[in-house]
Order: sequence, then structure tokens, then C-alpha cells
Amino acid sequence: MENTNEVRHPGELLLSEITKRGMKQKELAIRTGMSEKHISTIINGTKTISVSFARKLDIALGDKIGTWAKYQSDYDNYMARLEEENGITDEEISIFKGMKDIVAQFIEMKRMHNNCGDAKKILQLRQLLCVNSLTVIPQITYNAAYRAQVKSSTNIDPYVLFAWQRMCELLTEDAKIDVPFDSKKLADSIPEIKKQMFEPNAMTMLENLKGIFAECGVAFDIVHHFRGAPVQGFIKQTDSGRVILCVTIRGKRVDRFWFSLFHEVGHLLGGDLSTRFVDFDTVKTEMEDRADSFARDTLLDPDLYKALIKSAKYHDLNDIKSFSAFAGVPHWVVIGRLQSDEWIDWSYFVHEIPKFEWVDD
Repeated sequence: MENTNEVRHPGELLLSEITKRGMKQKELAIRTGMSEKHISTIINGTKTISVSFARKLDIALGDKIGTWAKYQSDYDNYMARLEEENGITDEEISIFKGMKDIVAQFIEMKRMHNNCGDAKKILQLRQLLCVNSLTVIPQITYNAAYRAQVKSSTNIDPYVLFAWQRMCELLTEDAKIDVPFDSKKLADSIPEIKKQMFEPNAMTMLENLKGIFAECGVAFDIVHHFRGAPVQGFIKQTDSGRVILCVTIRGKRVDRFWFSLFHEVGHLLGGDLSTRFVDFDTVKTEMEDRADSFARDTLLDPDLYKALIKSAKYHDLNDIKSFSAFAGVPHWVVIGRLQSDEWIDWSYFVHEIPKFEWVDD
């Protein structure tokens, strides 16, 4: 092994070795008598090389017995020094392990790299989140606003939530926004935004929405949701003046996605950008009520909706579809509203409401 200050992860060395030999992971799995999954976890840095597996590697790769055990030992000692030198405590390691899902997403986004142990990943995550220790995160007041769906059983993890908000910033930082935020332009664009509810292709809808919001000076995206961050919508104005709007597909129902989107638009048009707040479903405030009302009335004309309730013609799917066509909205908007207002049970027509599924690129 080269005598350098940074010791390479054994998984990185293993990938380099089999690539050099033109050997696939499947062949190495056969030669060592291990599963392909086991080989993959070693290469990805999520597992260490055990003494018994190290010996199998020595034989399979024709190396001197003890070679791969030494690589692992050298790396373990290096990581121990790294943790000590950078003040990585047991508490920080525990916090990091609780963030494994969002860390995996950062790796998927290529904002962090794999093929290394926890200590190196912690250092990467510190840099990504702009903190010198993950332990300080709960002390930081995040200058943003978001809508959260919280029930008694909901677990909010301040570390995951902080990282999720940072993810929103990172995902929108490359958006080409050539104009400052224009609330009038945004208000005028609502009919065009609503048209996207009829777009059958989710990816086309997303790109169309990004374009519409960009013309209003807003960087928009749909962001992955995570356990511990029960967020549906997020708005922020960065120090540079960039306005960010992000929505999740938490809960999957398309009607909830559109309600959350227009709820956040309501905050933008209501001048709430300068206020840091959390909209909890279980806590009603004047600001939240205003955004809720905006979302409801934007999705469905209030006078038409009152007329529907008065007519009581909402127990038959054909009646709902006829009304929806007249109102100019997808019928699942009407069904979702009727369910939410408890005019019909949540189980009624539930299969008529489309669902979004998260698809990684």
C-alpha cells in the first residue's frame, strides 16, 4: 500500500483491484463463495472486511495471506485517528447513524461520496450542512417556513429536518432564475399552474411547473420526503434574494400535493416570506388559515362548491364528474375536498384519486 497521509477504504481498493483485472463483482462472489450483495456492501463502504473474508480475498485475488486483513486494519486505525483529530464524538456518530436515509439521498445526488467509513462521511456531512459538529443543529434557527403534517405518533427528528431543508436549497441552487420574485406575475400565473393538474405525465408536469415558477422568480422543485421530517411544503428567501418553493409527495395523494403547493403559493402572495414559521396541521393560526383558504378557493371556486353542497349531488361519481367538468377541475380535486370537509367518508371514491410514486432519476 502507498505511504500517504490518507488511507483508502478497503472497498475502494477492492473495486480498483477487480477493475484492473477485468473481473466483475459476480465473478469475485463466485471465487470467494460469498453473495454479490456482500461484495457490493464491502465496495460501497457499508461493511468492513472480516478476518475470514480477508483470507478468502487473498486466495481469490492471488495475494499474500494477510494482505486484505492488513488493508482493513490500516484503515480502521486511520479512521480512529481521524475521529480523534476531528473531535468526532460517540454522540455525533449516533446522530449520523440516525440520518442514514437522508445521507443515502445525498450520496445519490452526488453531494457526498461513498466508499468510505462513517468518520469521513460525517466530515462530508458537516461541510454540506455548514456546521462544525452535527450536535449543534438543534441550536440553529433555520430561516425558512414549512408546512408539517404532525400527529401524536409523528416523530420529528431535528437533524433530519435540518438536513432536508438544506437539501431543498441544494436541489434548487442550479435552477436558472433570471428575474427577481414577482408576486403579481405569480398571481397572474395561477390559471397556467392549475392547467398542470390535467397533465397526465408527472415528469412533464414537474418541468412545466418549474418553468412557470421560474418566470415568476421562484426556484421550484419536488423533494424526497424522509422519516423524521414530516414536511409537505417549504418556502425560503436566501441571503442572495433567491426565492425557493419546494413540495414533497408525502402521503402520495395528488390532491394533497396540489393543496400543499397552493398553500405555499398563498404564503408567497401573502407576504409571508420574511417570517419564519411552521404550519402544523394540528395547530391553527391566522397565517395558516389564510393560506389554507387561498389553497381551497384556488383549487375549487367557492361559490360553485357551495352550490354543489346545497344540491347534495355528490354521492354519485357521475354527478361529481359532471360538476368537475363544469367547474374546470379534475374530479379528484372535488372528491378530496368533499372528504376533507367530511361531506363524504374518506373511503368513498378513494380509488379515483391518483397517487404519485417517487421515482429516482
